[in-house]
Amino acid sequence: MKTSDHSPKSAIKQPGKIAVWFLTIYDIYRFIIRFFKEALLPPYEFKEVMRQCYEIGYRSVLLISTTGFITGLVFTKQSRPSLSEFGATSWLPSLVGIALLRTLAPLLTGLIAAGKVGSSIGAELGSMNVTEQIDAMEVSATNPFKYLVVTRVLAATITMPILAFYTVMIGMLGSLLNVSINEGTSASAFFQSSLESITFLDITASTTKAILFGFTIGMVGCYQGYNSSKGTEGVGKAANASVVIAMFLIFVEEVVCVQFFSFFIT
Repeated sequence: MKTSDHSPKSAIKQPGKIAVWFLTIYDIYRFIIRFFKEALLPPYEFKEVMRQCYEIGYRSVLLISTTGFITGLVFTKQSRPSLSEFGATSWLPSLVGIALLRTLAPLLTGLIAAGKVGSSIGAELGSMNVTEQIDAMEVSATNPFKYLVVTRVLAATITMPILAFYTVMIGMLGSLLNVSINEGTSASAFFQSSLESITFLDITASTTKAILFGFTIGMVGCYQGYNSSKGTEGVGKAANASVVIAMFLIFVEEVVCVQFFSFFIT
């Protein structure tokens, strides 16, 4: 006589992929809403926010300096042949300044921070989740969400515009080196020419992008690390997902911002 193979686990219907996707979206929505609630309510962790700002800036400044300088140098070198065909090499400082401020600097800074800072946040919170440090903070009457998530997201949002404008400055120095060698342009004439075409809208667009990129990097890294699965494998997945998802969202936000601010450009 055969026994029934039906067990209590097999009797439970597992949610489908679409249901899991909607549940994940809802979980992300609750995570973001909770962030804004915790960020507005006291107590405020000012000291931890400042420490995270230092950590994010310190970890990124060397790589951003190198990449920004090379970007300005290479972009100037590659743009010269096209402008020289029309006898407009004098427009190089203006072209580089606008390109760096509008698009290259925020995007470059966001991508570097997504790889450097995003993975660090995801791995750090993921390891704390695996070792049950987050649970221990809850038991000790400490709000781990405010101390771990809110501080890191705020720090990334604050630091990213500063790093983006720093990238603009470093990129302009790389461009200046190339222009001074080939055209003999002085530093004062170079910066005067590059700043003449920059408008308030360019600065606003660059700042808005940098703020969005910083918020996205911090939020994605914190969400992946805070909700990582148990075990060392979960830490690796959290760090990897933080980088991939943050970079994808940065490109999406870049497209949306370009379309939005193009309406204001006459």
